[in-house]
Amino acid sequence: MPHAPAQPATPTRQQLRDPGHTVLAVPVPLLDDYVRARTAHYDAAYLAADPRFGQAHITLLAPWVRTPTPAQLARLEDLLASQTAISYRLTRVATFPNGIIHTPVEPAAPFRALTHVIWDRFPAHPPYQGQFTDPVPHVTLDAVSTTIDQARVRDMLTDHLPVHGRAEVVQLQWWQAGHCHVQHSWSLPATSRGVS
Repeated sequence: MPHAPAQPATPTRQQLRDPGHTVLAVPVPLLDDYVRARTAHYDAAYLAADPRFGQAHITLLAPWVRTPTPAQLARLEDLLASQTAISYRLTRVATFPNGIIHTPVEPAAPFRALTHVIWDRFPAHPPYQGQFTDPVPHVTLDAVSTTIDQARVRDMLTDHLPVHGRAEVVQLQWWQAGHCHVQHSWSLPATSRGVS
């Protein structure tokens, strides 16, 4: 069911210092309502009013170019046109060492490969600024707190998992308190057109 657009909350003083960043992401519509609800609970200023925005998403590369030029956008468009849509499953809930509760993408290999293809084309923009040597493709669901843990999230997602999806769109998302929106969007072809 499509969600109604929501107005983001007024950013806090700390959030106003957030300079924002770009994210290349695959939206996951079947988990969007859940992730929007959790975002509204924790970080309402990051709740996008843009109805196209994949609040639930699989990050391919972040941060990407802050203000991409038309030439950079064209290079990315050509690169994505040479890729193919990816079928995937989200079946379980896990927790990273930093407390981020997520659902890992299965199979991970095609998403890792797509991340590396983009990174190879834009080597100045490593995933997560190089913080993680081999990022795990995932959808962020929540964060461990005094009231939330992996088991609680799994219970809340009983009616939502497993998800069987298909990555057919890549969004260039802008993430900033009070200003989250989609800047560009590209379709992934159903079949390969060859590597550019």
